[in-house]
Amino acid sequence: MRFATRMLVVQVATQVAVVAVCTAVFAWLGVQQLKAEADSSALNIARSVAEAPEVRDLVAAYSADPGTPDAAGLRDGLLQRYAVDVTSRTEGLFVVITDDHGIRLAHPDPDRLGQVVSTSFADALAGREVVTWETGTLGESARAKVPVYPPDGGAPVGEVSVGFERASVFDDLPALVAGIAVAVALAVAIGAVVSLLMRRRLERLTLGVQPEELVALVQTQTAVLDGADEGVLAVDEAGVVRVCTTTAERLLGITDAVGTDAVGRPLADLDLSPAVATALAGAGASTGLPVEGRVVFIDVRPVRRGARALGRVAVLRDRTDVAALSGRLDSVRAMGDALRVQRHENANRLHAAVGLLDAGRTAEARAFLADLVDRGSVDWAVPGIDLVGDAMLQSFLGAKALAARERGVVLRVSDDTYLRGTVDDVEDVVAVLGNLLDNAVTATASGPEPREVEVAVLGDGDAIVLTVADTGGGIADVHAAFAPRERADDPAAVHGLGIGLPLSREFARRRGGDVWVVDPGGNGHGAVVAARLPGVLRGENE
Repeated sequence: MRFATRMLVVQVATQVAVVAVCTAVFAWLGVQQLKAEADSSALNIARSVAEAPEVRDLVAAYSADPGTPDAAGLRDGLLQRYAVDVTSRTEGLFVVITDDHGIRLAHPDPDRLGQVVSTSFADALAGREVVTWETGTLGESARAKVPVYPPDGGAPVGEVSVGFERASVFDDLPALVAGIAVAVALAVAIGAVVSLLMRRRLERLTLGVQPEELVALVQTQTAVLDGADEGVLAVDEAGVVRVCTTTAERLLGITDAVGTDAVGRPLADLDLSPAVATALAGAGASTGLPVEGRVVFIDVRPVRRGARALGRVAVLRDRTDVAALSGRLDSVRAMGDALRVQRHENANRLHAAVGLLDAGRTAEARAFLADLVDRGSVDWAVPGIDLVGDAMLQSFLGAKALAARERGVVLRVSDDTYLRGTVDDVEDVVAVLGNLLDNAVTATASGPEPREVEVAVLGDGDAIVLTVADTGGGIADVHAAFAPRERADDPAAVHGLGIGLPLSREFARRRGGDVWVVDPGGNGHGAVVAARLPGVLRGENE
């Protein structure tokens, strides 16, 4: 049996039990009320009869006679006629009048006149009124016994006993029971309807999932969400956060921003950056967003159950290491291309030298090889590249110069360059330098002549200071260049195309360095961007 059905059965059974108890109590109170009304009616009638002047006179007279009253005379007497008349008018069982010896002076059965009553009359003669249920010659009845006093006062001289039979007392009981039964039926029906409505409401709120199934769902959710590296953020149709894992809070910096749990709070109150808020409210950020020093991919999907829309869920993936590795891989690929060019050029020159030797042109071959020794195996055609003492950086700058030349941009090394040490951590250096050069070449390629990019590399102890200047249009908004946002397709937004500059700054700051804009440019001259990377240089810079 389903939980909702069990709850319905339990609720209806409880309602029936409560109504049954209430019914029993009301029925008992009704019976007591009917009995009290019968007792009260009997007592009032008995008092009225006992207070009648003719009754007091005749009873006092019969009590004063020491003999036994004649039964035949009593049958046609005034007391008998009076008692019968009162019994008829009140629809009672009997009205009995006795003297001080308990002799019946009036009785519904004329044959019992002149006889002693079957019940005690001592209380009435003692001056006490008695209301009780007793069984006499006429059967069980609710009766009241009232003393009869003589006209001139004094001790009681007799009693008046008035009774109502049990059947007449409970004449109204069937109607009372019927009313209670109707009320019980209505109460049970209302309770059953309310229980059904509550069951439907519960199933609508839980989407038809039973509580025992909810336990399994919670266990599964905890195991899946807490065991995954991705963060999950679920928002309902009203924009209120319903699920937010610890990983999601960490990736979005929610805990630090709001200082409390994000669950139950509107998404607009979480103090998220505009780019992140837009991604969460829309289709996500498949190209990645720099958030709190990390590159976060946001995948947003709508959630539905049947035809009902429940909201949307966002899966957040930390791809900082992947993005960094991708940037470093691009740099390594560029260096690999440069080395392949160098190998090809070197092979060509060696073939030329061999050809001269084979032709017997020894003097020319000697001069050719001497020139090769002086200029190196490859002529990168990058002015000032000899000032860079690290061979790996030379190859990297040479490859970048070849790529820039294809776009009509000339790359040259500044005369201020001075580097005599050896770079140890090449990946971070080429990742930062490659991003700065790519931004500068892009900014320059779309601008007017001359299209030039100048790079300066300086050694400062174990740190390298890089400076890249271009002849482009400059940086319109320095803050926006480092702000996290998705990649723009606007060709004018050449500095900070997406995650490059923020990620480069993150690389530098992790080492205790930084990336900053020295001169935003504009008004006819380009921008100058610098970076400082500590702990990447080995050897002395003299």
